[in-house]
Amino acid sequence: MTGYERYEGHEGEDADAFALRSALVRLRRDTGLPVALGGLLHDRLKSPPAPGSQRGRLRIDEVSGTYSSALQGIGIATGSGLGGKTVALSRPCAVVDYQEARHISHEYDAVVAAEGLRSVLAVPVIVRRQVRGVLYGALRAPRPMGERILTAAVAAARDVEQALVVREEAQALLMAAREPAVGADAWERVREAHSALRALAPKLDDPLLRAELEAVYGTLASAADSSVRAGRPAPEVRLAPREVDVLACVALGATNAAAAERLGLGAETVKGYLRSAMRKLGARSRWEAVVAARRAGLLP
Repeated sequence: MTGYERYEGHEGEDADAFALRSALVRLRRDTGLPVALGGLLHDRLKSPPAPGSQRGRLRIDEVSGTYSSALQGIGIATGSGLGGKTVALSRPCAVVDYQEARHISHEYDAVVAAEGLRSVLAVPVIVRRQVRGVLYGALRAPRPMGERILTAAVAAARDVEQALVVREEAQALLMAAREPAVGADAWERVREAHSALRALAPKLDDPLLRAELEAVYGTLASAADSSVRAGRPAPEVRLAPREVDVLACVALGATNAAAAERLGLGAETVKGYLRSAMRKLGARSRWEAVVAARRAGLLP
């Protein structure tokens, strides 16, 4: 045994890989470190995880600045090596000289030495209080890393955390939106799902998932007002996507400030979109604009 395992890849990792690669680019750019690595905790191992271990085990999914791919795909047991210690403690850990460090185990010395890595920093990716991955930054010389490097590495990890949260929220909304609407509050739940999906879609880096969200909220809107569902012709109105986003928030009773926060826009920008939408719809008030948008099949 080499002291580590290699994972087999599986479907559904493209978005994770994109987030990790982007974070490693940022980490190297902002810290000046020559080497960066990153990985998430995965459930699927080539061999089963040890009894009593936490959900999934860390795998080095992405590498940047390495001489070879020797480190890519390696599975890290919780508590083992620097990354495993970071997972176990849920906080950043660092060593000035990996080979000589006394406070980590040394199962991975051979592959670390093969890359010539000496000073290494590991930062956890934490989502909803659970460690979901680790980012590493490394030097090929035994030098301490200062506060500036730590701060930049933590910021890169936050990027991955945000990407994971957004994607998981999107998937949960998709599942909820596809459930059959039953009961007196069915249309209200449809409208809430439509608004949430529209607000979330622009935040996604994954183009396939974003397209899926857009298709779902388009389907919800097509079932819109009773006049549309009854087969009567809907007024032809063209609104910009952001104008519809704002109206979807307004339809749920959101103030301009609340809509701005939800959509990641400025309050004045929201006002501008709302005024523009009202003008195109021939509406004199926010609520008239919502009603007109529903009649036009733009909102459910």
